[in-house]
Parts: sequence; structure tokens; C-alpha cells
Amino acid sequence: MKKLTIIKILKILDARNLQKFFSLSVLILLILVSAFSLNTNPAFAQESTNPNSFNPQAILRNALQWIDSLGTVGAIAFIALYIIATVAFFPGSILTLGAGVIFGAVLGSLYVFIGATLGATAAFLVGRYLARGWVARKIADNKKFAAIDQAVGREGLKIVLLTRLSPIFPFNLLNYAFGITGVSLKDYFIGSVGMIPGTIMYVYIGSLAGNLAMIGTEAQPTNPTLQWAIRILGLIATVAVTVYVTRIARKALEEEL
Repeated sequence: MKKLTIIKILKILDARNLQKFFSLSVLILLILVSAFSLNTNPAFAQESTNPNSFNPQAILRNALQWIDSLGTVGAIAFIALYIIATVAFFPGSILTLGAGVIFGAVLGSLYVFIGATLGATAAFLVGRYLARGWVARKIADNKKFAAIDQAVGREGLKIVLLTRLSPIFPFNLLNYAFGITGVSLKDYFIGSVGMIPGTIMYVYIGSLAGNLAMIGTEAQPTNPTLQWAIRILGLIATVAVTVYVTRIARKALEEEL
């Protein structure tokens, strides 16, 4: 479908860099730089790696390329991969961006949300029933998690929702940490809706990168100027809403903790 395009985009749009450039202007600049890089460095995805080293990011990029070749079955494979990656502490940001490249903004957001919710629930259950001691030792000296544990006893659903909306806690570890708190599985599962704003933003960025990669090809739209104006406005609105919601959630969470 897109061959090596997916790997090229994902290597450029690493979420660790996106988190540093959370403002609108830099996000747009990063996407534009991605487009030029894709056009000027066709061998970017074929850089040499040490076959003996364990590289989760490379594994996920290769898996995404394989999923892209599956057609309609790819959605199921992607959700399954996201669940496994979440439980295994793999960087979900790569999968989230990749969903935008492969499936587009709407379907990509849906598949990521399903995979992330199921993966987070699986990690929660592992933390509660199978690895409780390990999780407790892992977060023993973390004051933020201790504060969450106390707050969850008062308002479990609200705290889970706020921590999902505010990206100040590591997602994968937080899933396990909630398992040893008093929050119910029901409240934890419902609180997953707090992942929606961030999910949409990252998937949208991935979809834009995928569209940029199509510039100059036969797949380019007939009226690219209008469509790109709409896409950029959509990006502005998505980032603005996500930043606004995140700030509100962070403030509310600080008050609760």
C-alpha cells in the first residue's frame, strides 16, 4: 500500500519529540519538516540496525507495515497489537501515530481507543491479581502515585478520568498502578474515556503525515489547496481543544491530590 512510507513517517514523528513541542506552531512545523524529509531521503527507513539489540520501536514499526498489508483484517490485528504493547510496556505513541497513517483520523482514533482501553484494562487486571507485589515495589517511592492511591479511595472514577486527561503520569505504569488501588474495575474502565482527546490529536497528526507523503503521487487530491486548508484548520482546532482540556484536567487533579 504505502510500502516503506509508514516506517519513514513514524521515525520522524516520534511522540517523545511531539511531547516537547506541544504548541501549535511547532507541531505544524514538525509535520512540514516530515514532508521534506520523506521526499529528500528515500533510504531513511532502511538504515542499518543491530540485529542482536532489542528495539521495541523498530518492532512496532515493522508490525505496522505488516498490518498495512493485511487490508480489512488489519484493524483486528492492530487492536490486538495495541493490547499486547500496552501490557508489555511498549511505546504506544508509535502505534497511535501509525494508526493515523494507515487508517486515517476517524477509524484510526476508534481503533486506538479500543486497543488502548482493552490493553489498559488487561494491565489493570495483571497488576491487581498477578503482579501486585512487583507493582507495589515499582511505585513505592513515588509520591504522586501515593497521592493517587489516597484520592482514589474518595472518588475513584473522577481520579481515573482526570489522570487520563492529564498526561503527567506514564500511561503504561499507571495502568498497573491503578490495579493495586481501591478503584473498581467498572470505574477504571469508564474512566478510559479520558484518553479520547489525546488519542484524536496524535492520530490526526499521523494522518496528516500520511497525507503529506502522498504529495506528488497519483493519490494526491484534485483540489489539494482547499483540502489542506481544512486539514490545517482541523489540526489547529484539535490541538487547541486537547491543550485546553489537559490544562483543566491538570488543575483539577492538583486540587484533588
